[in-house]
Amino acid sequence: MASVLAHGLVAVTAGRYFPRYAAVARFWWLTVLCAILPDIDALWHWAGVPYSSMWGHRGITHSLPFALLAGVLVTRFGFPSLTVFRANWWRLVVFFSLVTASHGLLDAMTNGGLGVAFFAPFDAGRHFLPWRPIAVSPIGIRAFFSEWGWRVVKSELVWVGIPCALLLLLAWRRRK
Repeated sequence: MASVLAHGLVAVTAGRYFPRYAAVARFWWLTVLCAILPDIDALWHWAGVPYSSMWGHRGITHSLPFALLAGVLVTRFGFPSLTVFRANWWRLVVFFSLVTASHGLLDAMTNGGLGVAFFAPFDAGRHFLPWRPIAVSPIGIRAFFSEWGWRVVKSELVWVGIPCALLLLLAWRRRK
């Protein structure tokens, strides 16, 4: 998996392109939550769920159907004043769904693990992208603060940090 830092950076970068809610703190909290939510399945690992299970890490919570469901639920309960199925509601559903889906996309760009079950529960197959430049992050906080974790941070600075910095610079220039 990519680290929580990379997922959060992608979420913040995406949020900068959604200026309508940029001043709403709840928008930012929910944006970052959506970006890291798929890793809830790491908790199931500690409960004994096998990694290769559809319910294991990079399984159903990393799927596109899960991302859509998360987008709908986060919008519905995070912004209850919006009228359901109206344009503003759909914009947020699409945004939060894409931010959630970005998690699986980043994980599919790592050099380790079993792949991502993008189409679960309809297809249990695990997939990677053809280009996998990001060093896979260890599971667990202690393991992250090691030589392995440092290699992950350096890899993510190059493959996630630089593109996000350029996109943030473009967003800033566009608003000027």
